[in-house]
Amino acid sequence: MAKQALMVTTEHKGVFFGYGEAQESKTIELDNARMCVYWNEATKGVVGLAAIGPQLGCRITPAAPKIYLNGVTAIMVCSEIATKQWEKEPWQK
Repeated sequence: MAKQALMVTTEHKGVFFGYGEAQESKTIELDNARMCVYWNEATKGVVGLAAIGPQLGCRITPAAPKIYLNGVTAIMVCSEIATKQWEKEPWQK
């Protein structure tokens, strides 16, 4: 199965983006993983991060080469537009 752009939430309220394989598991491995530290109202919530991506005013970290997440609560496949927004890694105050 090919890796795809995913957004993952965890039990500890972490919100991450990266490339991996969607699966039914409490753990996941993501390549080029970023974390959303803050999203604004224009992003329209956590599902908005997968649908339209982080908007102006969000805080997205630089990418780590690989991350292993435990306590996964949701895995969402990102749209093309959302993927482009995540890749911009916006960090604005």
